[in-house]
Amino acid sequence: MSLSVKSILFAALAMAAANNASAADLTTYQAPDASAYDRPAAFQWSGAYFGAHGGIASPKFNPFASGKGLTGGVQAGYNFQVGPGIFGAELEGSYLGNNELHVPNGKVEERFRGAAKAKAGLTFDRTLVYGTAGLTMTKFEGGKGVSTSSGWKQGYLVGGGVEQGFGGGLSAKIEYNYVMTNDVSTTTSSGKSKTDLRDHVIKAGLNYRF
Repeated sequence: MSLSVKSILFAALAMAAANNASAADLTTYQAPDASAYDRPAAFQWSGAYFGAHGGIASPKFNPFASGKGLTGGVQAGYNFQVGPGIFGAELEGSYLGNNELHVPNGKVEERFRGAAKAKAGLTFDRTLVYGTAGLTMTKFEGGKGVSTSSGWKQGYLVGGGVEQGFGGGLSAKIEYNYVMTNDVSTTTSSGKSKTDLRDHVIKAGLNYRF
């Protein structure tokens, strides 16, 4: 075999080997998934927040019952998120709009309330479903023919709510609280008495996270 034929055969084998190597590289290379760049990050509930709320305080579960008062106030808290779970704490102050509660021979009015609440729930991305419980301090005043010496009285609350997150750190919530205040002292013309009082609060609110 002549030298020129050998050179041609060698060049052909080298080109074939190079083509096979290039084909192998093409078959093993995978382009990145474009959807990974388009997928938004999961909504984060962790961190501090503050906000305001408004609603109705009523002596009965029916918010349209007589004796109800319009309520409004502010809240601030902090959430910890572990996977889909949320744990948090919140401080709340409310004006209760003179919600009237029955006592022997008369009524008393709820004026103001402070609450320290614990919160736990589950998130579904931008939706949070939670339960809450805590301690309250409620300011009572006597009604017609009724006086009260209780002033600020400690109580308890339980409840729950749903909160929806939006962009820019904003979220909106609807929450229900059942509040129990025991041994509220009142005095009427018939004498002194102590009454366990119960009320229902339904409120909507806005929070801002930072």
